[in-house]
Amino acid sequence: MKRKPALTLAVVIGAALVLGVLLGVTALANGGYASANGTFLAAGSPSPSPRSNETAAHEQNETAAQEAAENNGTFHPGGPGGHHGPSNETPEHEATESAAQEAAENT
Repeated sequence: MKRKPALTLAVVIGAALVLGVLLGVTALANGGYASANGTFLAAGSPSPSPRSNETAAHEQNETAAQEAAENNGTFHPGGPGGHHGPSNETPEHEATESAAQEAAENT
């Protein structure tokens, strides 16, 4: 006689789990996420598209090479490595560093 309540409880829990999974899958499929973004299991874009400054005031002061670098995501403000500030390529600075240091700066 003790097995009947335990079996009933197991069936109720199992049915609740199945119902929960079905409701969850239905909610994901109909929630707009899958239809707006393709399938909801698809991987995201590996890199976002670059966003450059496209104002007229900015554009008039840059070269075609700078604009191309902004558009393809390779523009580094301030020089190689993206350092924000003046370049460290003055003759005084260059005289104090080794060839290895210069090579490291240029990579």
